[in-house]
Amino acid sequence: MSKVKVAILGSGNIGTDLMMKLGRSDVLELTTVIGIDPKSDGLSRAKEYGYEAIHTGIEGFLERPELADIVVDATSAKAHIHHAKLLKAAGKKVIDMTPAAIGKLVVPPVNLQEHLNEENINLITCGGQATIPMIHAVNRVCPVEYAEIVATISSKSAGPGTRANIDEFTETTARAIEEVGGAKKGKAIIILNPAEPPILMRDTVYVLVEEGKMDEAAVLNSVKEMEQSVQEYVPGYRLRTEAIIDGNQVTIFIEVEGAGDYLPTYSGNLDIMTAAGVRVTEEFAKNQVEQVAK
Repeated sequence: MSKVKVAILGSGNIGTDLMMKLGRSDVLELTTVIGIDPKSDGLSRAKEYGYEAIHTGIEGFLERPELADIVVDATSAKAHIHHAKLLKAAGKKVIDMTPAAIGKLVVPPVNLQEHLNEENINLITCGGQATIPMIHAVNRVCPVEYAEIVATISSKSAGPGTRANIDEFTETTARAIEEVGGAKKGKAIIILNPAEPPILMRDTVYVLVEEGKMDEAAVLNSVKEMEQSVQEYVPGYRLRTEAIIDGNQVTIFIEVEGAGDYLPTYSGNLDIMTAAGVRVTEEFAKNQVEQVAK
């Protein structure tokens, strides 16, 4: 299969880690990294690796749109609102790594295959990518009345983009808990932990199953199967204990360790986003090639 050309919009931590991962893909040809700071580490590394490094932002890329068919936006929610309009007009497929939630909300093992023909895919948030698979795992065997997630990350792994997007994080994650996870009502909380040494990303998922609908064995099996599904693209994703069931309540404890490509291993919150970004972009590319072949 011929490789599909991809550009990364954003040369910060997420964009640079994504660059390391996309560079290993057998399906994608990373051609370009786009930023606004010519002295950024991300653009410097892009040059070193032989990629086109554009320091004039999206406008610079749009002067040479032939560089990529798919653009992965790793900037911020507010910036993506502007980028999405321009990229749509340019006919580019977009994978949105910000909480802007303009496009369809997607979690790879839950609903990716349903949305491969969309123009814009949104990857929600790190908390959403870590916890929604588990909410869905419960909901596919027992109807979920309410789900609440608490995402705890190291303060050191929360850069300017993450901090600027806190409001969008809670709103977009809660919405996705319902729309993607299947809960009738959802809530999301994020905690930045300043502990030293920095902690790994840890997520707690509280799920209330409809009264009289609990099937404990089915829930435990479904949760374990989902853990394995996420580990296919995020090896550091794991349950800290078996799911705890008390009456109609299910509590799930998750830990995410990063791969250490560009970011420290404690930055599992960023790693799960970039890993999900690669998985979605690769599936988009495969679908695009198949569509052309038809």
